[in-house]
Amino acid sequence: MNVKVPKSKQEFLTQCTDAAVTLPYADDLTPLAKPLTIGTKVAPNRIAYQPMEGCDGTPSGCPDTLTIRRYDRFACGGAGLVWVEAMAVAEEGRANPRQLYFHDGNADDFARLVERIKTTCLKENGYEPIVIAQLTHSGRYSKPEGERAPMIACRNPLLEQNAPCTDADIVTDDYLDALGESLISAAARAERAGFDGADIKCCHRYLLCELLSSYSRPGKYGGSFENRTRLLRESVKGSLQACGRDFIVTSRLNLYDGYEYPLGFGTREGYGIEPDYTEAIALVKELASYGVKLLNFTMGNPYFNPHVNRPYARGGYEQPEHPMVGCARMSDGIATVAREIPSVAVISSALSYMGTESAHVAAACVENDRYAMAGFGRLILAYPDLARDILRDGKLYPEKICMACSMCTQIMRQKGGTPGCVIRDAEVYAPIYKELVKK
Repeated sequence: MNVKVPKSKQEFLTQCTDAAVTLPYADDLTPLAKPLTIGTKVAPNRIAYQPMEGCDGTPSGCPDTLTIRRYDRFACGGAGLVWVEAMAVAEEGRANPRQLYFHDGNADDFARLVERIKTTCLKENGYEPIVIAQLTHSGRYSKPEGERAPMIACRNPLLEQNAPCTDADIVTDDYLDALGESLISAAARAERAGFDGADIKCCHRYLLCELLSSYSRPGKYGGSFENRTRLLRESVKGSLQACGRDFIVTSRLNLYDGYEYPLGFGTREGYGIEPDYTEAIALVKELASYGVKLLNFTMGNPYFNPHVNRPYARGGYEQPEHPMVGCARMSDGIATVAREIPSVAVISSALSYMGTESAHVAAACVENDRYAMAGFGRLILAYPDLARDILRDGKLYPEKICMACSMCTQIMRQKGGTPGCVIRDAEVYAPIYKELVKK
């Protein structure tokens, strides 16, 4: 499929026509400049920088030089909310040997990172952003020492075609009980470190997300909806109880995995891969009833069907649909579920492929209450000052946008790779990319 990231309104509209989809669009970007109240806190604008993992922490899990550089750039960029990337809460649950790992021994390092983000943004933009800590266990995709060491909720023949697992890789109920306690403890630690909130990560088929479709698992974490959602619900509820009333407890949550029942969440028997948000709506309503005020929605599995959660121009395989189809699915699905929880501020995903026009789509969605905040992911690796340009200049510049070329992902998939934008941040990441290609 020969597509390019749109760099003008006309290119965007032409691609929507080619893909037979309709996406909201506004010429005026000022809706993104409005503050947003989340519980007792206020985000100074409606732009969120999504958690973009750099795989560049120290072996002990602390932020390293490239990590700090990335968050300096994000802080200067002026987003109202900065969602700090995945931080493992267990050594064995790290996705790679340099994934951030948040524990009592390095909490001060993360406290300094949070303070740095806030003071830098205040100095450069005149306000402090809300800063969220993403707490994770990589589950099926754990590689704490660089080699596969999967810890799975249940067997999945679809995902095991190229990455075999055994029954011995299935974690026990006792392990999941302890993981819940670790997540709650980490949320309380995040509050002490100065984060404004903690995300109990439940997306992209990492361990908590995989539990959402653990239909075949026996015991209290499998089978019924109540059991499959138990670890997320109890971890969120426990974190709310362990933390102060001003602290935000949230989740970056998959609404839809993108494969058939019973192998994935968000589909139903006999309807193939057609999204069904019935259980997602029931889950978010339950979380809202606990007092959750913020949720961050996404879809898909970046290891299996990345076109679902990050539509691209070029990637590791030929995507089965026009990228705008994925953009529209994400936008419409998020709006559908967000409509059911009016008391919760919802953050969107999958805006990057739309290039310069992503801000116009986001502004229209915010203005029309499809969601409360626009979440930008890959695009901020290429364009860390994205928020500033939207708020100051009322536009995004074609020469700064992400090309959706998937080079950052290529780096991430290589052992020892530290991903970033090879095109727009070439001084740092082009040599890294070239060295990995040689290998």
